[in-house]
Amino acid sequence: MQWLNTIVQGILTGGLYAMFAAGLSLIFGVMRLVNIAHGDFIVLAAYLALVVTETLGIGPLPSLLIVIPLMAAIGYALQRGLLNRTLGDDLLPPLLVTFGLSVIIQNGLLELFTADSRRLQAGALEVATWQVAQGLSVGLLPLLQFVAAVAVIGGLQALFYRTAFGRAFRATSDDPAVAQLMGLDNRHVFALAMALSLAVVGLAGVLLAVRANFDPAIGPARLIFGFEAVIIGGLGNLWGTLAGGIVLGVAQAVGAKLDPGWQLLAGHLAFLLVLAVRPEGLFPRIRT
Repeated sequence: MQWLNTIVQGILTGGLYAMFAAGLSLIFGVMRLVNIAHGDFIVLAAYLALVVTETLGIGPLPSLLIVIPLMAAIGYALQRGLLNRTLGDDLLPPLLVTFGLSVIIQNGLLELFTADSRRLQAGALEVATWQVAQGLSVGLLPLLQFVAAVAVIGGLQALFYRTAFGRAFRATSDDPAVAQLMGLDNRHVFALAMALSLAVVGLAGVLLAVRANFDPAIGPARLIFGFEAVIIGGLGNLWGTLAGGIVLGVAQAVGAKLDPGWQLLAGHLAFLLVLAVRPEGLFPRIRT
């Protein structure tokens, strides 16, 4: 039962990692852009939620109504005003620009909020548990995070394959030149994709801030978890991203069970194992 409890906790943690990775998978699938600043945007969303909750006196979950639209607006403006200028056959310019954004965000947050660790308080939700069976309990907050991850990924999947926006995203991803000839504004489509990505980041940032402490320097670690989940699941496959997050979460939970010092190492080893056996990931991108 202890091992079952460990695996369940790992699965729930994997939902949070899938939230980290969903935005990365989305923008890579649409415009082949690797956002080095992705983890720092997660931290930025956490600090925005901190400011909103302290200013308005509301809880972390209601703050999502402000944080998510604000992060989406930042994403649209950033892509339309800066990142679109770097896209092309060469992958280096967007990597350099997003690396610069990462440095700017980290140092800006450090200047404004200092290096002190913060956390959002969610009251009774933080400690509420559901007793599934003798020796097996599930925290309601991790369960909420996992359900949110499944809902977000399911919503993005439906958006991509059942709406006009999704057809525009897929057409632009498959052949930007032909999509432009057919009347699509690639710059606008890419900006919408980044807005959607940072909206998901806004949700992930708030959930992270409720579950764990955060400070301006933790962004790169969140980026690594997101990258590993994307690679394990398969580039551009959203449901694969969820599976990748679960694999990573379970590996870390099992590693921590064996030895507390092995938690992160076990996740990295699982990533390397999948990469060695299936370099394209467990579930390569679905083309329709």
